[in-house]
Amino acid sequence: MILSETSPPIRTTPDRIFGFFAAMETIYTAWHPDHLLFRWLDPPAIAPGVRFYFEERIGGELLKKEVAFTRIEPGTLIEFAPTMRLFRLLLPRITFHIRPAQDGFAVTQEIHLRIGPIAAWLNRRMLEAVRRHMREEGENMKRLLERA
Repeated sequence: MILSETSPPIRTTPDRIFGFFAAMETIYTAWHPDHLLFRWLDPPAIAPGVRFYFEERIGGELLKKEVAFTRIEPGTLIEFAPTMRLFRLLLPRITFHIRPAQDGFAVTQEIHLRIGPIAAWLNRRMLEAVRRHMREEGENMKRLLERA
């Protein structure tokens, strides 16, 4: 299962979108009101293998994740995955695709999950909260990048 949300078109450049992610330690809590903490675990860089930690509240639940960048394509793709192998079985990766859109670029966020239809139905409220959170992140990214 893939949860996917695309931001509204953002009047900016792919380099500025990458810069947004590079500045995450200072911008994380402004990006979404449910973002609580972001910390680099390695020297800050958008590069494969670099680890970071973040906390956010989604659907009333506190989520804590340690992840590492797994694939970077400058100007087009940022991918990361949990560092804990057991957790990665359920959540193999999260991606941000940057693509040309009318008057700028759009960012499509994808959360790849390994769950079946019964688990999806049992967790439907949480999955809807995650989708809503992703949609709000795209809207807020647009606002922050166009204001800067």
